[in-house]
Amino acid sequence: MSGLAPGLYLVATPIGAARDITLRALDILGTADLLVAEDTRTLRRLMEIHGVALNGRRVLAYHDHNGARMRPRILQALEEGQSVAYASDAGTPMVADPGYALGRAARGAGHAVTAAPGPSAALAALSLSGLPTDRFLFAGFLPPGSGARRRVLGELARVPATLVFFEAPQRCSQSLRQILSVLGDREAALCRELTKRFEEVRQGRLSELLSGAELDPPRGEIVLVIDRDREVPGEDAIASALGEALKELSVKDAAKMVSEATGAARRDVYQIALRLGREG
Repeated sequence: MSGLAPGLYLVATPIGAARDITLRALDILGTADLLVAEDTRTLRRLMEIHGVALNGRRVLAYHDHNGARMRPRILQALEEGQSVAYASDAGTPMVADPGYALGRAARGAGHAVTAAPGPSAALAALSLSGLPTDRFLFAGFLPPGSGARRRVLGELARVPATLVFFEAPQRCSQSLRQILSVLGDREAALCRELTKRFEEVRQGRLSELLSGAELDPPRGEIVLVIDRDREVPGEDAIASALGEALKELSVKDAAKMVSEATGAARRDVYQIALRLGREG
């Protein structure tokens, strides 16, 4: 047995530059009893780069196609008191990653689950986008079908937060066109090949990013970051939102919440809230 306590260790791995791995991640990969990876070749290569020896330890593949078959085997190792390191293909485990079911199963069986945090494409893109980071929503990959994609975008349209999506290069222009039609011409950033040799961040309105993608199709792994809706709603919409908020909150707190959610000036929202309060 290794020096690690028994349990499942979720190890974040580089999204590009191999040196982005953390020292703790290397310690875990060097000492865990059992290594599990979405792509065993990627993990073996990463360990070779950093001089981490296998020393006869097993490396099991765990991905979308074999997860149901492999989970019992991994849970058995945990039951035997082994330490198990699960490494994503790139980035942070459980974020758009097949390890989600493994983590739930391990925790459900009473095993310790801990994370060795590190690289994340979503957070890297968010920090490079120049868009607000006080509140954001990671929406992963949009559905491939046009109808389903439009339905999801409709649900996200009024979310008062910066939106973060993963996207495939071959459908980037198509997705940008539909995002523009549903969300409007918001400020956005297209980030590709983060931490790699050809890293690029394109910033501007969605219409500008769409034109750029059609003229110069982006290649590689893409993250789209899109600003929240900055269009201030009319008084009727604000009054409707306040009506719901005032059922549970004071006038001051309701005005604050609705102002933050809609982008309307707090003073104006407060005056509407006072009027609604007088009207009962």
